[in-house]
Parts: sequence; C-alpha cells; structure tokens
Amino acid sequence: VQLQASGGGLVQAGGSLRLSCAVSGIIFSITPMAWYRQAPGKQRELVAHITSGGSTNYADSVKGRFTISRDNAKNTLYLQMNSLKPEDTAFYYCNRIPSGLPWGQGTLVTVSS
Repeated sequence: VQLQASGGGLVQAGGSLRLSCAVSGIIFSITPMAWYRQAPGKQRELVAHITSGGSTNYADSVKGRFTISRDNAKNTLYLQMNSLKPEDTAFYYCNRIPSGLPWGQGTLVTVSS
C-alpha cells in the first residue's frame, strides 16, 4: 500500500492550494478516504472525508473553505483548499477512514500571515 500526497507549499493567507494523493495497493473505488493534518506539537486531526459514493463531511474549522473529491479512475484523492489561514499550517496526509493504512510522508502546507 502506498499513499503519496503532493501539492503542498508556501502560500499567503487568503490563498489557495490543491493537494493530491496517489493511492495504490487497495481497491480505491470502494474505500472511504480522508484527509488528515498534523500541525507542529499537535495531534493528527481529521480534516475531511469522502465515501465511496462521493458523500463528504468536513471539520468545522475548514467547512466552506476546503473541498474533498476523488477520481476513482486515477486512484487519486484531492483536497482543494481556499481562503487559507495561518492555522491551516500543517503536514497533510491521506488515509482511509477510519485510518488503518500505513501513513505516507504527507505534504507540508505553510500559510504565512
């Protein structure tokens, strides 16, 4: 199993980024997936998740700003992040929900004020 997140970077507050996660080793199309994040010194938290059928749910802190989506043909999970805030700074990871796959390296998002 491999979960390869990409698309992070440095962005100013109010900016946007689109994260991608290439998934291999599982039957992606039937697996509920999620984005998680971990800020320095904090525990990993659930950001958003999406069912195999495309239903979505979001943490209150990102609702209305982030959009999770999936492309089952490409075995890829996405996270569109708009109106970014400094408190969104963290490493972002994808995994199934509930998490149970080996964690990948994640991708770092840094939002400057």
